[in-house]
Amino acid sequence: MGGRPTPDMNDIFGDIIGTIFGGGKARGARRGADIDYVMELDLEEAVGGVEKRIVIPSLAECDTCNGSGSEDGKVETCASCQGHGQVRFQRGIFAMQQAWPECGGRGQVVRNACRKCHGQGRVEDEQVVSVKMEPAGVDSGDRIRLNGEGEAGAPGTPPGDLYVEVRVREHDIFGRDGDDLHCEVPIRISQAALGDTVNVPTLGGEAEIRMPAESQTGKTFRLRGNGVRSVRSRAPRDLYCRVVVERPVNLSAEQRELLESTP
Repeated sequence: MGGRPTPDMNDIFGDIIGTIFGGGKARGARRGADIDYVMELDLEEAVGGVEKRIVIPSLAECDTCNGSGSEDGKVETCASCQGHGQVRFQRGIFAMQQAWPECGGRGQVVRNACRKCHGQGRVEDEQVVSVKMEPAGVDSGDRIRLNGEGEAGAPGTPPGDLYVEVRVREHDIFGRDGDDLHCEVPIRISQAALGDTVNVPTLGGEAEIRMPAESQTGKTFRLRGNGVRSVRSRAPRDLYCRVVVERPVNLSAEQRELLESTP
């Protein structure tokens, strides 16, 4: 349903206080826009940490006018707002202020606009950013903020920030639950019945576990310290290996009879 927009009381009182004390919230030109970027990582990269260079489309500072928007680099103080970038007006009993439209709230105007950026001080470009994933152990949904790596702002304003969101690809062997890892370990029926030493995968290589006799599918072994190093505590978590007893196929009649006779 339509209706009047709800006023922001913080904005209203900010204007009132600004009028009383001669300051208040700046309503001039804002800084550059923030950029959101999704970075996909392999599990090994997320767990061990990695540094990657990414290319993002963005608004960059014009290299012809160095972001001033002026062909000759000269800017003038806005005569209408005397360089304040704001205009005050009365709304009922309250004195309000907003960005002056002629200068866009910057307090400066460009008479000789740059031919490349047309006086905007910014141009469409691609930006190469080096992103270091640290501390190691990030997971899907984690976000990293890089200050000042967003889009360039209007002349005289700071750039925005770059937010990189992590997405970890599914792994062929390991599943992740928080900072714990899980995997399945297939064994032959003879190993399950008689017991054996079995090699199991870890992110750092192979490890050995002793499989006791009469092991069943679902039996789980815990390898301490072979999980993900926690971002918060920096302590490594654990790897849980779940046994899966493989069913034999293409059995001979003698083998089938032997298995059926085994209690």
